[in-house]
Amino acid sequence: MAFTEYSESSQGVQLLQRSLARGRLGHAYLFTGDQMDGLETIARTLAKTLNCLAPIRTDGNATDCCDACANCRKIGEDIHSDVHWARPESKSRIITIDQMRDLMQQIQLKPTEAGYKIAVIAGADRLNTQAANAFLKTLEEPPPKSILVLLTTEPSRLLETILSRCLRLNFSAETARALSAEQAMWLQKFSSAASGEQKSLLGRYRLLDALLQHLNGIRAQVDETLSARSPLEKYDDAEKNLREKWEDELKAGIEAEYRRQRGEVLSLLQWWLRDVWLHSLAAGEELLHLPQIYGADEVAKRITTRQAQENLVVLEQTQRLLYSNVQEALALEVGLLKLQL
Repeated sequence: MAFTEYSESSQGVQLLQRSLARGRLGHAYLFTGDQMDGLETIARTLAKTLNCLAPIRTDGNATDCCDACANCRKIGEDIHSDVHWARPESKSRIITIDQMRDLMQQIQLKPTEAGYKIAVIAGADRLNTQAANAFLKTLEEPPPKSILVLLTTEPSRLLETILSRCLRLNFSAETARALSAEQAMWLQKFSSAASGEQKSLLGRYRLLDALLQHLNGIRAQVDETLSARSPLEKYDDAEKNLREKWEDELKAGIEAEYRRQRGEVLSLLQWWLRDVWLHSLAAGEELLHLPQIYGADEVAKRITTRQAQENLVVLEQTQRLLYSNVQEALALEVGLLKLQL
C-alpha cells in the first residue's frame, strides 16, 4: 500500500510526507491508533518509501513508494533484511529484553540491500520494564540511516521515558473501522438475546455461550489468515532455525491479532452498554453510539441509571483482567454474570 491510497484528509500521513519532502524525518516515531493492523500497514508504507527503488519524489526527496519494486514487495511480505519487527511473545504476551537486544543488534548493522534500517515494534505498550529501559539509549541515539517506529493502540500504557523520546503521530481516523455487516449481525443477535428476560441463570449462560462461540470463530479465522501469510507456507526449504523463528512469530502474531479482535468485540459490547445507559437517562437518539441496534432500550426499562453505569465499570474491569494471565472463559463468565440486564 502506498501513501497515495490513504485519504487526503489523513493528517498523520500528510505530516509524514511533509517531513520526508523536507528531509527532516525523525529518528523515532510513535504511531497510535485504534487498529494495530492499520498501524502496521502505515509503518510498512514508510519503510517502503525510504527503501523504494523507484520512489515518488518531492523536491528531490522520496515521499511515497512505487509499491511494486523488489524492495517494496519484500517489505510488504516482511522478508526484507533491513526491516525488522518485534512483537509480543505468544506465552507471556510481552516484548522481552532478549527480543529488544536482538533488535538493537540488528539495527546497529549497516543496511545490506537498501538505504535505511527500519525497526518496528508492534504493541510497544507490551514492552516489559527491563526491555523498555534497555531500549532507551538506542531510542535516544539510534545509528545513522535508521528509523525506529513504535506502534500502540494504548499509549497510556507506555513508560513516560519512552513517550518523551518519540515523535507521536495519531492515526485514529485512518485506522478506525465502521461497523461491518458481520459485527452488526452479531451485536444485534446479542442485543436481542439480552433484551429478553435475564432473571434465570440459564439465560445468562446462553449469552456467555454466544460470546464464546463468536470469539472461537474469530480465533479460527485469524489462525487461518495469518498461517496462509506466513513465510512457512512459502519457503519449505528454509533452515531449521529460521523456520523455528517463523513459527514463534506466527504463534505470537495469531495471539496478538486475536486479542486485538477480541478487544474490538468487547468494545462493541461497551458501546452497546453505553447506549443502555443513555436510554436510562432518556437521552436523545443523536447521542446513541449504535442507534441501528435495537434492544438496548428494552434493557434500560428494567434497570436503573446507576446499574447501567455499574455495567460499564464491570466491562472495563473485565477488559483489564484479560490483559493479565487470567483464564479468558472465566473472566468473561464472571463479567457477564455481574452485568445488570
